[in-house]
Amino acid sequence: MSIRRRDFITLLGGAAVAWPFAARAQSERVRTIGYLNPGQPVPQMYAPFVEALRQLGWIEGKNLVVDDRYSDNDVERLHQLAAELVRLNVDVIVATGTLGPLAAKRATTMIPIVMTTAGEPLGTGLVASLARPGGNVTGMSLMAPDLGGKRLEILKEIVPALSHVAVLWNAANPYPALVYRQTESAARQLGIEVHSFEVRAPGDLVRRA
Repeated sequence: MSIRRRDFITLLGGAAVAWPFAARAQSERVRTIGYLNPGQPVPQMYAPFVEALRQLGWIEGKNLVVDDRYSDNDVERLHQLAAELVRLNVDVIVATGTLGPLAAKRATTMIPIVMTTAGEPLGTGLVASLARPGGNVTGMSLMAPDLGGKRLEILKEIVPALSHVAVLWNAANPYPALVYRQTESAARQLGIEVHSFEVRAPGDLVRRA
């Protein structure tokens, strides 16, 4: 079944979910959502998502199946799980963070993908534009790459003599890369030397420590 982008807006973590099939919630066919998360299960975020669907008439075990996948911060496994959801031919993929939607987009150009708070979807290549996303990706975004510079400004106000800052960031995720570039730009203006500490997997944190 084809799902138009504007017909489906999802919101995770305590907000509402609008589902394009709400008017047909009593349809005999069971719909399937593929839920793709690059991290670990967080009940406080997942439960409101399922509850909002239930309020719209989409009930797990009745007319809805939510097939969830978690990669435990393993990027390679995340791509494998995205491909697995595509093989299952789910009706729509709800993908969290930035890496989740990117993995889903890499896996399919046909199944609709709803991103939840993806970081800077323009800069990371998830959509062509915010007004006209194009392709099969839509949803919510976090447009705040300048936060890196703002953090430095606040640190400088607190510690006027600040001259060196270490930045620990996830180099496997394109959004932190954008934030880091903003941090570097702000650091030059503030006269602060930034020391980059890149991590790509949980094990890197141990080595950096």
